[in-house]
Amino acid sequence: MMDSQQTRQGIGYALGAYFIWGIAPAYFKLVKEVPATEIMTHRVIWSALFMLLLITLTRSWAQVRSVLAQPKKVLLLALTAVTIGGNWLLFIWAVNNQHMLEASLGYFINPLINVVFGMLFLRERFRRLQWLAVLLATTGVLVQLWQFGSLPIIGLGLALSFALYGLVRKKIQVDAQSGMLIETLWLFPLAAIYLFGFADSATSHLSTNAMSLNLKLVAAGIITTIPLMLFAAACARLRLSTVGFFQYLGPTLMFLLAVLFYGESLTPDKMVTFGFIWLALAVFIIDAVAFSARARMRVA
Repeated sequence: MMDSQQTRQGIGYALGAYFIWGIAPAYFKLVKEVPATEIMTHRVIWSALFMLLLITLTRSWAQVRSVLAQPKKVLLLALTAVTIGGNWLLFIWAVNNQHMLEASLGYFINPLINVVFGMLFLRERFRRLQWLAVLLATTGVLVQLWQFGSLPIIGLGLALSFALYGLVRKKIQVDAQSGMLIETLWLFPLAAIYLFGFADSATSHLSTNAMSLNLKLVAAGIITTIPLMLFAAACARLRLSTVGFFQYLGPTLMFLLAVLFYGESLTPDKMVTFGFIWLALAVFIIDAVAFSARARMRVA
């Protein structure tokens, strides 16, 4: 009964996280006049402050102190902080430099990398169709390299960094709020030093910005923390490969935004890679549905 309840909760958290991530590019387009590095620092600073407020309001400081009493977990959260920070920066740069399609490709690839990481590090077994799905995805990337002499560097960077983040967070087993707070606090000094000591652009001086722009930058904290907390909560309740299943929602929304609203075009190299990735995901979904059906039959 408890496992069933946790699974339902995990599914709800995963759906919420990926929906917000899917429409997040629309927010970053609203602040595209701000350099990516500055947006990144605002994400860190306001996320940390938002988490401090949230943990105070929910009276969750006992959980934070419990994590802080475990130095190994705190150090591992430094690793996840660097990983997710790099992912944020690459994603912001991609969205605001007309590479939203490649960003969506990265998040289409991510579920398959989650499966590979689950096999390599969590002893989750590959089924035959999962092998086929991973092979098809790999083929798509290799064909792009061979035929067009290019690699989806942005897509691969986003997929690998986010898969690593999910893997380490699952291994750490830290509650979502405490983990998010400690991660942002690891990054906070660097972000503050850069924004207030080194950044020098038309938007880096908050006192001279329009109030509407500053409010949008503050909102980066909410847009950052809520889906990450939902994702971390989902990882704690579901298999890593199952969490990856819900990732299709995010990149699908990104893909539609890029093509329908922001005028990005599908070049031949992207079409080839997308075709293989979508075929791989179709195989992956068929396998997941069939496996779930067999599991229900065994229980019955």
